[in-house]
Amino acid sequence: METTKPKTTKVKVRIVEREGGSDGSSGSGGSSGYGWVYHLGTNSIGRQYCHLRFLFIKGKFVKMYKRDPQDHPGIKHIRKGVIGPTLMVEELGRRKINNGDIYVLRFYNRLDETKKGEIACATAGEVKQWMEAFDQGKQQAEFELARGLSVRNKLNLETEIINLEGHRPRVRTYAYGLKKLIRIGQGPETLLRQSSSVATKVRPDRYLEGEVGDAIELHQWKCVRTVNGVRIFEDVSNSKSGKGVLVKAVSVIEASADAVFEVILNLDQHQRYEWDMLTGDLELLDSYDGHYDVVYGTCDSKYLSRWKSNRDFVFSRQWFQGQDGTYTILQLPAVHKKRPSRSGYQREKINPSTWEIRDLNTPTESNTGKCLVMLMLEIQEGWCRWKKSHGSKFEKTIPFALLSQVEGLKEYIAANPAFKFEHSATVLQSRISDGAISSSEYEDSEAQDEFYDAMADDSSSSSSSEESDDDHEKTKKVKLRNVSWAITSLSMMRASDPDASKDLDRFVTPIDIDPSQFHGSLNKGKDENDSNCWTSPSGTGFMIRGKTYLKDSFKVMGGDPLLKLISVDWFKVDKAIDGISLHPRCLVQTEAGKKLPFILVINLQIPSKPNYSLVLYYAADRPINKSSLLGKFVDGTDLFRDSRFKLIPSIIEGYWMVKRAVGTKACLLGKAVTCKYLRQDNFLEIAVDIGSSSVARGVIGLVLGYVTSIVVDLAILIEAKEEADLPEYILGTVRLNRLRIDTAVPLEV
Repeated sequence: METTKPKTTKVKVRIVEREGGSDGSSGSGGSSGYGWVYHLGTNSIGRQYCHLRFLFIKGKFVKMYKRDPQDHPGIKHIRKGVIGPTLMVEELGRRKINNGDIYVLRFYNRLDETKKGEIACATAGEVKQWMEAFDQGKQQAEFELARGLSVRNKLNLETEIINLEGHRPRVRTYAYGLKKLIRIGQGPETLLRQSSSVATKVRPDRYLEGEVGDAIELHQWKCVRTVNGVRIFEDVSNSKSGKGVLVKAVSVIEASADAVFEVILNLDQHQRYEWDMLTGDLELLDSYDGHYDVVYGTCDSKYLSRWKSNRDFVFSRQWFQGQDGTYTILQLPAVHKKRPSRSGYQREKINPSTWEIRDLNTPTESNTGKCLVMLMLEIQEGWCRWKKSHGSKFEKTIPFALLSQVEGLKEYIAANPAFKFEHSATVLQSRISDGAISSSEYEDSEAQDEFYDAMADDSSSSSSSEESDDDHEKTKKVKLRNVSWAITSLSMMRASDPDASKDLDRFVTPIDIDPSQFHGSLNKGKDENDSNCWTSPSGTGFMIRGKTYLKDSFKVMGGDPLLKLISVDWFKVDKAIDGISLHPRCLVQTEAGKKLPFILVINLQIPSKPNYSLVLYYAADRPINKSSLLGKFVDGTDLFRDSRFKLIPSIIEGYWMVKRAVGTKACLLGKAVTCKYLRQDNFLEIAVDIGSSSVARGVIGLVLGYVTSIVVDLAILIEAKEEADLPEYILGTVRLNRLRIDTAVPLEV
């Protein structure tokens, strides 16, 4: 692959706001962001390229440059385009290019997924923040569309053409452009990544929950040791079960979550020797989907004298970043054909473990980052003796070596001050100066190309050296408000919205919904001991936004769901089916279903071989109040629905690794995966394509492996972002008890 090799000079990316917010209400200004990205693609002569480009976003308009236009006034853009409401952005994870790792974003049009393209960033943190920047552009496009544009503009926005992989006809310039590549940087053998930092508008719901999830967990952690600033905890909730014990090492590290995540994933031997006593010698065996790899390692017996021979091991690593910015890395013992058992080594089975890395402060609080790092693992033997005696042989075991990684990581980063400043700065700005880029360049939307069509083949352009962006702009610091377990306990005494029924029409007499009239392919459970069934729990196990959330970020315990779960279908299909509500076998098409005032259909499309659909049917006993938040959601735009449709998961029973992978944090599904909406007659169907995200595919694959032993609760709700919509309420819940894959009923289209 031909690559542009950037300088190692740090370049900042900033996403800033004009007065008036991010909803586009401030006119044509909107949000503005700029910084370095990599443009990936294939040119017309079949060569892949990876070019460093400067991207500038202003509202919904995008321009791409070869140099920073603020350092080079008057420079012409090489691409320009418009972000439309049908734009979809997906994180593809890490990809190795010329022995360097970059993080890739895929763009596509949800109306035509064949029109797509890719850009990449230097770190995973930048990926998330660029996704937010493009989302703000989508919001402005949707806002302007709702205000009423010309027929021509509406048509352009609704039929957005995405073609990052297209080619321009000027083939003769390609060879010249490719020759110029080797002159950039110190040589083509290594891709030196250019770090950047993104600043976006600070919102109070981004930082405040801390370790407290949105579902109530049953772990009871007790601190049993402190070693050099690292706390070691034991889960004592199941201390008498005899099934082993969960332990975790926790520490605060003076670096950003992005920087720590990069150190943990890095396989460089020289770096790992400085902090990792167990897995310092690692070799990458295979990589999948950008979020999963398999590695092989060895350990010399002299460092763990309990062993009589050298040991080796193979384990898999799966990683992802939550919508709150928390990184999770799952590590499981594995086998791989490239590394069978070898002479002189005894194959060791490494304890299943998880890393969780979470930023503790808003980056505006200081010039350095700070994060909480937790390593959790399962121990089968030796733990109790070690707690009682410092001289226990446990200190010569793999579990102890794993727990010690947190201490080693803390000391390694403390000894390298550069890590403290490698984080993404988040600033809040009231105004920005347009500098070298005038506002008028972006105003004529009639003359703009669509974003992806405008970012067609870029390989004909020669690359040039870039200067660092050292702008120091005035910021307004946003004070971080900590949420502790004590506050959470207090919140449990508060109730959610006691009048959630206001979202239904008060002037219509409620009907009686008889569940016996509705029969799905998955049976309703009689009690908690039933298997392969569903029930509908209350919302008290979930934490949702309270009345004063916008002021104090206070969450309260959920109440009873507004809608009633009347049936669940468990289908096996050849391929994912949208519009399942229109199928003759669907509950919505029955006579009893047609008589209901309103039905919300949630179609969870599960990728596998074959595919599955878990279909949930929620009924209202009255019509929807059109002026309520629920009414705006049901009859609103897809962009509005994507920004509000929220799900909270909670694994009640099941393997602890699955619990950590799924988590308990609320997720805006429309931001994480592709959601398609069908509004007809008396129903709204939401088709959730879990397979549209490589991260979601990985997590659901893990869940399916343990599904027969899992009890999972799900809560759905509409996120409240305005004070008038608070407090939130639970729209519907479901508990799925130990599902059996083989009981899914075939559904033919």
